[in-house]
Amino acid sequence: MKLKQVILRHLQMELKSPFTTSFGSFSTKDFILVEAIDEDGVSGWGESVAFHSPWYNEETVKTNWHMLEDFLLPLIFKAPIEHPDELNERFSFIRKNNMAKSAIEGAIWDLFAKKQNIPLSKALGGEKKEIGVGISIGIQKSIDDLLRIIEKYVTEGYRRIKVKIKPGWDIEVIREIRKHFSDILLMGDANSAYTLQDIERLKALDEFNLMMIEQPLASDDIVDHATLQAQLQTPICLDESIHSYEDARKAIQLGSCKIINIKIGRVGGLTEAKKIHDLCQKNNIPVWCGGMLEAGVGRAHNIAITTLENFTMPGDTAASSHYWERDIIIPEITVHNGMIVVPEGPGIGYEVDRRQVDLYTVFAKTYKA
Repeated sequence: MKLKQVILRHLQMELKSPFTTSFGSFSTKDFILVEAIDEDGVSGWGESVAFHSPWYNEETVKTNWHMLEDFLLPLIFKAPIEHPDELNERFSFIRKNNMAKSAIEGAIWDLFAKKQNIPLSKALGGEKKEIGVGISIGIQKSIDDLLRIIEKYVTEGYRRIKVKIKPGWDIEVIREIRKHFSDILLMGDANSAYTLQDIERLKALDEFNLMMIEQPLASDDIVDHATLQAQLQTPICLDESIHSYEDARKAIQLGSCKIINIKIGRVGGLTEAKKIHDLCQKNNIPVWCGGMLEAGVGRAHNIAITTLENFTMPGDTAASSHYWERDIIIPEITVHNGMIVVPEGPGIGYEVDRRQVDLYTVFAKTYKA
């Protein structure tokens, strides 16, 4: 593959309803859409999952644009690319900035699969024809509001319910959910809202048969999580703590978790996500694909990676209509009985709706080789 140009677009999309976590609430998603065009005029698409503010990690939309414009795109244009795996090494001297790396790497993976005339899922080594999906529900104004939302999604067939938790919005909330939904697959996502001083509070969640508690402690920690996991019956799932294969290896060695959430943007791209998947499979650590409120392109990449064998738990890749009035892909992603059919077309398998992209675009810039 030899690139002719790359177009970066800053998009802004309104969520159907505000999304609230232990960090705060927001109703608008700003992100970068990457279009990589080769000499034959074929386009590959990638999406940055960084937020407008650095609440999830240190990256933002602005820092991603800076990294892409000043560092990553010059490296992309430097030489032809035989395979997307090469970019992991090409970008290796740049510390972190994983979401920026993932955005352009994803576009190259899509382009590569299209040039091979195969689905992205097959290019990655996936074999599933459909994937199970769950839903992520933010902190609500009341428990009754939360129960009504859960009822809606259980009725729609979602295979797993994830609720955001924090001190004061945890034990009683989970207890009420279990009173009404005794058999659903249920997990709590803490987004680092707790410390080891909260061990007794977290141990109290053991009685509710949760699938997992996701990232209860600090976002950069694997040591305290090992201490906590040794005292909990409920599996800990690490999210923000895992940025690379090496992070995953060390966490597994320390016993910091029993499950790992793989987010493509957080770990720096599909190549690194595959490596973490393979490591976890060898160590009998199940994985699943977390969400970052992606629009259609990022959501399509999540579907593709989830076709790998060790993604054994429903991910966060809900239907487009859960988040957006109108997504940027055709057809939009739909869920039937908790399952998404994996597209069979080349690349991501969805057509980018350029009209909608233009409507949502705040700013765009073209970079030529």
